[in-house]
Amino acid sequence: MISDNEIKALENLCLENRRHILEMVYQAQSGHIGGSLSSCEIMTVLFHKCMKHSLKGKLSADYQDRDRFVLSKGHVSPIYYSVLAQLGFIKPSELKTFRKLGTRLQGHPSLWCPGIEVATGSLGQGLSMACGIAMSLKLDKNPANVFVLLGDGEIQEGNVWEAFMQAPHRNLNNLVAIIDRNRLQIDGATEDIKPLDNLGAKLEAFNWKVIEIDGHNICEIYDAIEKAKLSDIPTAIIANTIKGKGVSFMENNAGWHGKAPNKEEYEKAMIELR
Repeated sequence: MISDNEIKALENLCLENRRHILEMVYQAQSGHIGGSLSSCEIMTVLFHKCMKHSLKGKLSADYQDRDRFVLSKGHVSPIYYSVLAQLGFIKPSELKTFRKLGTRLQGHPSLWCPGIEVATGSLGQGLSMACGIAMSLKLDKNPANVFVLLGDGEIQEGNVWEAFMQAPHRNLNNLVAIIDRNRLQIDGATEDIKPLDNLGAKLEAFNWKVIEIDGHNICEIYDAIEKAKLSDIPTAIIANTIKGKGVSFMENNAGWHGKAPNKEEYEKAMIELR
């Protein structure tokens, strides 16, 4: 269960994350807003409520039982960096350096940044990486879980489906794949480019446990992740979301996949995110 006070606190963190995303991409005049905004609740609940990432209140890569996270859709790094700043891995002031020369906050996650387990960016590879990490943890008898966030356009790639086959074959019940199902990719609607539905049935046919949720509902996200932790097979959470969520003129608009706002658009968006 998650209390009303916790829900309100997470909602406030989501709002802060959305402002950070807008500020980062606007200042850099480069970056991916749409998918960062659509995965905001997923990332906030996952990191603040569901993942183990600190030992006795201290963040440490030496904490071997920590849960691992792979951002397979690496281009939505703004939401990742914002959450890491909230948790204390980096200072909030460092967010201003996003995509600037010499920064640790590259356009796609790199190991230069504290709190990042693997460098990602080339789409279609994150689930395979997560399978490898999950297999390693199993061999070490480590109780940690591995979470991976994928985009729905990304899962049109064949490498992803090889990983979907591998995980049940290796009994990776410590692996949770979360799919940001916003139904838009850089070229338009996923169902026009390469249809994915019925996605849940496809994944079940690959012997995954499937949970489908509203990807902006904090309680549903929390409940799904907690159920996934108890599963005896790999779990896929299909999180139905809205691309550009939170900014009216960006919502459900594929044009905001990788576009930076101008001054007028930035100011209008920030008014909506007060």
